[in-house]
Amino acid sequence: MDLYEYQARDLFESMGVPVLKGAVATTPEEAANAAASMGGRVVVKAQVKVGGRGKAGGVKLAENADEAREKAAAILGMDIKGHTVHKVMIAQAAPIESEYYLAILLDRANRSFLVMASVSGGMDIEQVAHETPEKLAKVNIDPYKGLSLEEAKKIVVKGGFPSDVADDVARVLVTLWDVFKKSDATLVEVNPLVKTKDGRIIALDGKVTLDDNAGFRHPDHESLIDTAATDPLEALAKEKDLNYVKLDGEVGIIGNGAGLVMSTLDVVAYAGEKFGGVKPANFLDIGGGASAQVMADGLSIILGDPAVKSVFVNVFGGITACDAVANGIVQALEILGGKATKPIVVRLDGNNVAEGRRILNEAAHPLVQQLETMDGAAAKAAELAAK
Repeated sequence: MDLYEYQARDLFESMGVPVLKGAVATTPEEAANAAASMGGRVVVKAQVKVGGRGKAGGVKLAENADEAREKAAAILGMDIKGHTVHKVMIAQAAPIESEYYLAILLDRANRSFLVMASVSGGMDIEQVAHETPEKLAKVNIDPYKGLSLEEAKKIVVKGGFPSDVADDVARVLVTLWDVFKKSDATLVEVNPLVKTKDGRIIALDGKVTLDDNAGFRHPDHESLIDTAATDPLEALAKEKDLNYVKLDGEVGIIGNGAGLVMSTLDVVAYAGEKFGGVKPANFLDIGGGASAQVMADGLSIILGDPAVKSVFVNVFGGITACDAVANGIVQALEILGGKATKPIVVRLDGNNVAEGRRILNEAAHPLVQQLETMDGAAAKAAELAAK
């Protein structure tokens, strides 16, 4: 789960990362009141979970409360890369002397954590890495040992930080590690970390991604979810513990196993090119040991998506036997009744495939078609969606 900037700021403050005053506003008047409480000079920042806000006009300096009201009015309702701005963060302005970059993230390739530090803050880190790689320190952290102050100081030196700020930056880095570890994050980033003209080191911006798989350890993380911005189908799927992601297409996809589902998305997209560019409508993995009820729940959600024109159920029976999948399909169609109006293409293979096919043939539901191959089923699902 990605946090909004104001949520990251609040998390930083609660765990000792140095930040300036901040508040969130949903109306121009709230923005003006927040600015007045901070002394007038503030930065009004669009709260969207996407980069490039400044270039899009979503970050503006306001010299007083009246200007904050005007800037907020201009930013609220903006579209930034497909994200509508519903909230702005009112952040206390700072007299900036220098800008730096710090980040801690999960390094999946090396199966460890990675710290990145650079004296070139305020820029896209990809640009820094490409154009001036010597200005970006990248150091892997042993998850069993963690990040000590001594190690943090070495990283800061490697990143080329000036000696007058090195110790303070190292302490901030250790605190960020604490945030990363205790919050079960996969990313904690500060860009920029600034040195102010009076010598303070402050995190002016924050980006945090929390690991949803660790949510059971953090019941308080539920309050960070933006329910208004959550797709209703994704919210419903989460309630039923389904691995579902809404996509921009017309063929609903159900499979068992993330690898098979990803392959199915590719095959459907390829087949769809022959039928006017038909694409997958979702990712839905019912898992390796899914019951008939899980199958029924998944099919109910996909059939409830108005963008879906056909459904492709692609299952290789292993732990999830094909007869259980077939029973799930029959169950779901019985539950939905007249609400089910979209064709369903089924490809079953593997454990108990003969029994699964028999169950579907015996049910003889007019919406269900069976094909034996993955490519053939994908082509049929794309064709039906195009019609």
